[in-house]
Amino acid sequence: MALTFRGGLHIDDHKSATNTVPIKKLEGCEIHTYPLQQHIGAPLEATVAVGDTVKVGQKIADTQAFVSAPVHSSVSGTVKAVEPRLHTSGAMVTAVVIENDGKYEVCEKISPKGDYKNYTPEQLVGFIREAGIVGMGGAGFPTHVKLSPPKEKKITHVIVNGAECEPYLTSDHRKMLENPDEVLLGLKTVMHIFGLKEGYVGIETNKPDAIESMKAEAAKSGDIHIVPLKTKYPQGAEKQLINAVSGKVVPAGGLPADVGCVVINVDTAVSIGNIFTTGMPLISRIVTVSGDCVAQPCNYEVLTGTPVSYVFDAAGGFIKEPRKVLAGGPMMGTALFSLDVPIIKTSSGILALSKSTENFDEDMVCIRCGKCVNLCPMRLMPLYINKYARENNVEMAEKYNVMDCIECGVCSYLCPGKQHPVQNIRLMKQIIAEKRRARKE
Repeated sequence: MALTFRGGLHIDDHKSATNTVPIKKLEGCEIHTYPLQQHIGAPLEATVAVGDTVKVGQKIADTQAFVSAPVHSSVSGTVKAVEPRLHTSGAMVTAVVIENDGKYEVCEKISPKGDYKNYTPEQLVGFIREAGIVGMGGAGFPTHVKLSPPKEKKITHVIVNGAECEPYLTSDHRKMLENPDEVLLGLKTVMHIFGLKEGYVGIETNKPDAIESMKAEAAKSGDIHIVPLKTKYPQGAEKQLINAVSGKVVPAGGLPADVGCVVINVDTAVSIGNIFTTGMPLISRIVTVSGDCVAQPCNYEVLTGTPVSYVFDAAGGFIKEPRKVLAGGPMMGTALFSLDVPIIKTSSGILALSKSTENFDEDMVCIRCGKCVNLCPMRLMPLYINKYARENNVEMAEKYNVMDCIECGVCSYLCPGKQHPVQNIRLMKQIIAEKRRARKE
């Protein structure tokens, strides 16, 4: 029986346009732009200067801060600028701009590490940090930090998140189907770090071919459990996935490590495995290109730093004018006001949607139907949190546990009053986070 969690809902997944399309490698373009903020944590400083020659896999930005992840060049060429450039978040972020020479010369320091079993947990975590690996499901939390919990928090479950519950996105699906061995190599490495004999991969039942592919690969070693999950949004949210797979409940304000769990994304697992097979740091990722405006929806392996416009052009361009372009999925993605932004470590997909697929009505009145309360996967009361967020009432928003909201978008999706609670809640969380930082300082 497929496992699941309380709350959430089934929505049209819109995956048929790309879930049968094999992954293709996309060649780099003339100019690649690398923002120095591609993760949650401290910003980086460039380790190269204008005029420097760089090679594939060479580190171009880093910092001494623990909660950070270095950035590496995905092409060989010449550094043309280190200056503020537009980020997918909409902000201007310092970036390293490299002109691609088309030679793709690999940095001399790049070499495969071999068998992960030959290394200590501390060495493995160090390799992951140096490879610049982050959570590639969208959050961008540095993976080496996640794999370094306090000693008193004993990890009992390592779970690969293969749910991919966001509509349209199929990059994880295709990777599990085409290269299950790469996914499991990363999982086994993390299991080795924590001294675990068993690991888990959670996959929604709308991906039966991926489930069978992963089961066949897992059977070779017998220590990996492939867990079918009910197709329901947001099944891939970290806390909901943990609850479905292990039965454990992450406490309010808590982290997965508090209940002995670590969750990694499919692409994150693959990137960890690459350390031992190719030695290459995180310089590319699988990106789903879809939406009703895209001529040829597809899944590309894209080099980081590639402009979004270049990726859309490779997919045949637009067959009609998009009303909205998103980085990520339609439930939790970020709307782009320019295509002149680069693919970064957390770019799981880019979508071009027409007006017919969107609801652009202005906020109406909350009719207190209770749907958002009944289906909230975090068991919150979104109608009240939204009310206090709109009123800028920080005290009451905190009282209703606004910081526990995972911003999944379920409340916004199903609201008959056409409210936009996630947008308001996200702004309130930013205000609260800034006030907490100010108190610490």
